[in-house]
Order: sequence, then structure tokens, then C-alpha cells
Amino acid sequence: MQPQGHESAPTPEELREQVEHTRDELGQTVEALAAKADVKAQAKEKAAELKEQAAEKATHVTDQLREKASQATQLVKDKTPDPVLDKAAHASAQVRDSAARAGHIAAERTPDPVREKAETAVSMAKSNRAPLLAAAAAFVAFLLLRRSRRRR
Repeated sequence: MQPQGHESAPTPEELREQVEHTRDELGQTVEALAAKADVKAQAKEKAAELKEQAAEKATHVTDQLREKASQATQLVKDKTPDPVLDKAAHASAQVRDSAARAGHIAAERTPDPVREKAETAVSMAKSNRAPLLAAAAAFVAFLLLRRSRRRR
């Protein structure tokens, strides 16, 4: 009989299991240390993290700028008297008509490669028409207001 409080000596199978468990733990520890020592991988991970943060910040700033531009456009429209807006719209229509006439004349006299490049630019402008027209209207309104203030 064995005295109480003392366990029996481990069997060879138990010893093998303990050794295998210790090996597994040691392997995991070595892997963790290797990962910490891999400066290149850490730098890549940090760079990817910073790139993601920069993209999020850029998106946020872009959204804020769009909102501010929209507010500024609305403010200009709200503060501009109707006669000035009407004149701006009329001037804008005249500019469009003149530009169209000039475009037709230029198209008749322009070589094909140059015309193709111009068509590409026109299609890009058409896809962004609303912001361009808003900016043009705001600019014309600004010029008209400035001109009317100088007359006073």
C-alpha cells in the first residue's frame, strides 16, 4: 500500500503524453516568437492597416467636401436675387448656344484623331454635367453680383 497524499509514478504512456503536450506548447511558443521577430511581416501588416485608415479618412473628407459644396451652392442660390438668377440662366443659355456653334465649326475643321479625343472629353463632361452647371451658374452669379456692387 502507498501512503496517502502520494500519487503513483506516471506510466510510460502518461509520460509520452506529457512530452507530446510539452512539444506542442513549445512549438506554439516558438511560432509566436518567430511572428514577433518577423519585422517585414509586421511592417506589411502595419502598412495595410494605415492604408485602410487613410482610405477611410479620404472617403470621410470627400463626403464632407461634397456636403459643404452642396451647402455653398444652395446658399448662393438662396442669397442671389431672382433677376440675377434669371440673367445667369440666360447668360448660361447664350454661352451654351455659342459653344455649340463654335463646336460645330471646329468639328468641321478638326482632324479625326483630335475629334476622337474631344469626343472622349465631352462624354466625361456630360457624365458630370450637374456639378459643372452648378459651378458655372454660381460663377456667373458671383460675377454679376460683383459687377452690380461696383456700379453702386
